[in-house]
Amino acid sequence: KFSDTFGPARKPGEELKDRHRDLARALQLVTEEAVLHVVRHIERTQSSKNLVISGGVALNCVANARILRDTNFERVWVPPCASDTGAPLGSALWHHHQNLKHERGFELTHPFFGKSFDEADVVKALEAAGLTYERIGEDNELFRRVAEDLADQKIVGWHQGRYEIGPRALGNRSILADPRSLKIKELINVRIKHREPFRPFAPAVLLERAGEFFEIDQPDPYMTLAPKVREDKIDVIPAAVHVDGTARIQTVRRKDNPRYYSLIATFGEMTGVPVLINTSFNCHEPIVTTPAEAISCYLRTEMDRLVMGNVYVKDRNHEAVAKARLAFDAASR
Repeated sequence: KFSDTFGPARKPGEELKDRHRDLARALQLVTEEAVLHVVRHIERTQSSKNLVISGGVALNCVANARILRDTNFERVWVPPCASDTGAPLGSALWHHHQNLKHERGFELTHPFFGKSFDEADVVKALEAAGLTYERIGEDNELFRRVAEDLADQKIVGWHQGRYEIGPRALGNRSILADPRSLKIKELINVRIKHREPFRPFAPAVLLERAGEFFEIDQPDPYMTLAPKVREDKIDVIPAAVHVDGTARIQTVRRKDNPRYYSLIATFGEMTGVPVLINTSFNCHEPIVTTPAEAISCYLRTEMDRLVMGNVYVKDRNHEAVAKARLAFDAASR
């Protein structure tokens, strides 16, 4: 019935036409109105000014931003695993509280509950791939080196600590870039992501500086809101600005992710812009988890640098690149 009403679905790689754009826009607007209808009912029947939203639609960051703009709710919070992927965590918490009768003490302040890998794992994977590497022992020196690369328009694969829960890369399995140049969006799309040019890239910003760049006055650590970019900052961070003047932001607090925070802060000290482009560390596959997966993605794309813990890689020898592409193609078949 959907196809009978709106026409055939767009095929992969097919040219985007006005019909596709109009349908996407209409669907988004109807979704926003449906969400606002429910939220306004809650607003009438409840006294709290704080709203928690879950479910897959809760990841619609444009609709969430409208809640803040068009209702009297003052804070909106969405968990990083808002969709069905959060069911195991919710089930465990429900059992912990309801069946085992433990007091409620858990607070979700970060999304880093996945597996981590030590330096031995990283080195083993690099040696298996035939890549040379450098270990930078001092954290501040590492952050300075990577910040310099980013400021020099290099694209960096950033693989740190435990990986994130939920569908979005939030600073531990991320591809990072400089938001100050519009061409960086095209570079990431052409060289790494190979996706439609209309898709926005998310800016990660230090929490205490977020209000300078975006029309927002609350934290958003999980990329669940798309506020307006302040007019005087649009030309400062053009790679982070969507066509409608919004940005799907991530606010970063030192306490939650000290290494990611320090890298952004170092970049900010160098450039005056405490913002980085953050997109998921993958290319036509799920977000990478292991060092071997990160190395494969790094080699199969045209990423400039790979940083895993304190191990810094810029080697892209032809033999390793060809081997990674063949292995991935074979696994895909």
